Amino acid sequence: MIILGLILLIAGWLLNIGILSTIGWILLAVGLILLILGALNRPVFGGRRYWY
Repeated sequence: MIILGLILLIAGWLLNIGILSTIGWILLAVGLILLILGALNRPVFGGRRYWY
């Protein structure tokens, strides 16, 4: 998600398309938040403790 956000952000800047830059920033922020939560061993989106 972080890589996709960076690609859209760069494409938005190069092509001068504002919506791509906005979507890129959003994906980058969400990807970083999920990365931090995963590094802290916190369940993300109601993860289950056991899978049957």
